[in-house]
This record gives sequence, C-alpha cells and structure tokens, in this order.
Amino acid sequence: MSVQAIAIIPARLGSTRFPGKVLAAQTGKPLIQHVWESAKRATSLARVVIATDDESVRAAVVRFGGEAVMTSPDHPNGSSRLAEAARHLSLPDDALVVNVQGDEPEMEPQVVDAAVELARLSGAEVATVASPFQPGEDPANPNLVKVVVGMHDLALYFSRSLIPHQRVGGDASAGPLRHVGLYVYRAAFLQRYVSLPPTPLERTEMLEQLRVLEHGYKVAVAVRDCRGQGIDTPEQYAEFVRRVKSTAN
Repeated sequence: MSVQAIAIIPARLGSTRFPGKVLAAQTGKPLIQHVWESAKRATSLARVVIATDDESVRAAVVRFGGEAVMTSPDHPNGSSRLAEAARHLSLPDDALVVNVQGDEPEMEPQVVDAAVELARLSGAEVATVASPFQPGEDPANPNLVKVVVGMHDLALYFSRSLIPHQRVGGDASAGPLRHVGLYVYRAAFLQRYVSLPPTPLERTEMLEQLRVLEHGYKVAVAVRDCRGQGIDTPEQYAEFVRRVKSTAN
C-alpha cells in the first residue's frame, strides 16, 4: 500500500500587498476555492484540507464543500501553520504532507502528482518542483527564486540571484530553473523542520527552504514545465480574473 498524501493549503486572510486576497471573488468564486479545486484534480492526493486562522475563511470553505482546520494566528510562516494543521489531523509519521500555496490557483495537478511521486521514490525528507523559465519571465528578477539541481535530482542551492552563472563558452544546458513553491514533506520531518533554528543563508536570502539544506537534509527536485502563476498583488489577481473569464466565454 502506497504512503498516503494529504494536501494542506495554508490560507491566511492577512496579506501585506493584497489584504483579503484568499476571499477575493471577482470570478464568482473565492480565490481559495480555485486553489482547492485545482488541488482536488491531482490524482495522487487522498485528501485536501485548508488551514486558516480566520473564521470567515473557514466559513467560505464550508460553503463550497471543502474541509478546513483552524490554526493559530501567530505563525511566523506557512510551514509553521502547515505543521500545526498536520498535528490537528493526527497524520501518521510516514504520511506525505503536500504544501500547496493558498495563492496558486493555477497550479497544474500533474505538477503536484510529480512532486508526490518523487517524494515516494527518492527517500529525501522534502520534495519540490522546478520549471524552465517561461516566456516573459526574467531569470534575474529576485522575486523569482532559482534552484540548482545536481545529477541525482537533489537541490544544491536556492537563491534569489541568477544561478548558475554561465560564462562565455560554458555549457548552455545548465540553464536557470525557477523554483515552484510546492513542497512535499514526510510528516515526521515536517515537525522536526519547524523546530530547527533558522540558518545564516536562510536569513540572508529570506528563503525557508535553505534551512533544510543547511541542516544537512535533502530536497529532491522534479523538473516540470509549470505555467501556473502565484498571485501577490491586486494587479496579478485582475489578470487571473481576465484569464478565467476568457476561458469561460
């Protein structure tokens, strides 16, 4: 019997750049419902749960038929909220906990499935996804995180800087890869991870995943073509609304 995979979607109502975005509903559905529906299409997932600290989000999830778990409002990051939700759900140590970002409504289900499959096969404590850069994406943009992957599909480093640096005459096949913010944790390691102290590189780059590498653990990386876009600003949400409405027409 294969290890069970459960997606947990952290959904915090507060957002510095776009307050209340998970409940924005100009498409006719709250944004968090789009994320939930996309995750439900992944065939590898036995269950999809939304973890929130706000009663209005929980009520919205119940209205569209989803499952929600309430968590503390005091978490420093999504991973901490994920770990609390996993404890509330009493997940076994060998379960795979899939962190689907609450502002990623266009995450392709096959990308989720690829990360889960890699987590099952690799034995690494964490699995994630990288994608070749899409047209219009600037690899030098520090808001787009890059990852360098080794010969055995393990992450060597994550950075906001453009890596690897390609010198003139260098091997062009090792082009930059964009890190996709989807994580699959073994449940026991998720609890260990949030108890680990923050690390110098993590604090320098402001990237949580570096804590895993700096403490000597492995992050397996599935490279897939991923066109989904996260929503951080009202402008990005407006573009998403236009895409949804154009598809419906």
